[in-house]
Amino acid sequence: MQNVILKKSNKQINGTVHLTGSKSECNRALVIEALSNGKVKVENVSDAADAVLLAGILRSSESEILSLESKVLSQNSKDSELKTQDSRLVDIGPAGTAMRFLTAYFAIQDNEVILTGSQRMKERPIGILVDALRELGAHIDYEEKEGYPPIKLKGSFGQLTSKISIKGNISSQYITALLLIAARLPFGLELHIEGELTSRPYVEMTLAMLETAGIQHQWQDNVIAIANQEFTTTSLHVEPDWSAASYWYAIAALADQAELFLTGLTPYSLQGDSVITEIMANFGITSQFKDGGVQLTREHKPFSHKIFDLKECPDLAQTIVVVCAALGHEAAFTGLETLKIKETDRILALQTELAKMGVKLIENNEVYQLDCSGKFIPERMFINTYHDHRMAMAFAPLALIIPELEFENAPVVDKSYPAFWTDLEKLGFETQEIEG
Repeated sequence: MQNVILKKSNKQINGTVHLTGSKSECNRALVIEALSNGKVKVENVSDAADAVLLAGILRSSESEILSLESKVLSQNSKDSELKTQDSRLVDIGPAGTAMRFLTAYFAIQDNEVILTGSQRMKERPIGILVDALRELGAHIDYEEKEGYPPIKLKGSFGQLTSKISIKGNISSQYITALLLIAARLPFGLELHIEGELTSRPYVEMTLAMLETAGIQHQWQDNVIAIANQEFTTTSLHVEPDWSAASYWYAIAALADQAELFLTGLTPYSLQGDSVITEIMANFGITSQFKDGGVQLTREHKPFSHKIFDLKECPDLAQTIVVVCAALGHEAAFTGLETLKIKETDRILALQTELAKMGVKLIENNEVYQLDCSGKFIPERMFINTYHDHRMAMAFAPLALIIPELEFENAPVVDKSYPAFWTDLEKLGFETQEIEG
């Protein structure tokens, strides 16, 4: 396993960064393309590992999927039980979005599929989505633990109802997975969202992309309705990734001086994480959209924002928490409920790593408070990444204040931003690969 040592000799940041396509947009676009029977084409496919994997699964023929993407599991007798001559085995590794989207996609296909993933994926719940799909008429069985992957999708879908309910505060990916297949359901879909909707911008992104592909919807109060209808011939262009941009905002916030240009980003994005422009204004980062991108400039100003509600942009949480900790800002955070069921328990991971610089993240009734009273700057800090790409990238900006950082399993960033370490080098960071 490759580790990386990261250093920065000064606190000045100047240059240009070319970001990959948005993983969130790309994954949705790829499923829409697959469901459209050739009418929709995706442009600017992300080079994020998750998107590349999903594209391979959806775009390949069955025989190609078996040889290129699927892995015959033989690690233990339990996995061996999954092998059947009639089932197609698809292993999505650690790709959580792919697991949710493919569960819905394969549920309405005719062939029988066993969908599995990494050990961590087998610990991430899928039951709410499976229950909703079963209610619609899907035939799905759990192969190991009830409520968790791997799952067997048996095909022969016959719609039983068009009206289902789903909790809104668990994962917007469940809702998106259902909305993506809605127009292909014989009776359409009337989705009732129970309670408060977490990550609303991601649902809005899904509906906007479907609309571009010709799929109309109605959203009134807590009900989203999509009738059975045909896709239109069109192209879906994937924007650069605002989630990836957030790490450069964090770097600018920790620099003494920063002039950074991020190409391809616009102020009219479908991505909820574009709110990083507003959030980072609290740290003195101005965003000027010009020349086909956004110019970031660091200005020194007092920090005033003390409470961040990240309910609609939870993927920014690690980035913002680490920046606040680094600057000694004892901010509070809400809307972090979904972080515990991501690639890792991100709350616990943040607490563990921040403790290495004397900072505490204290939970009190779903409000998280930073305590920086014991903060210190170590000469060297080892960052565990927990198989989580965002842990690596969120902590990388600390190289501007800590002389030497070592990151465990540096290639974990391939999941969403394969060029991350290379882009850091282009901006004057020193990287050294070592065996972990």
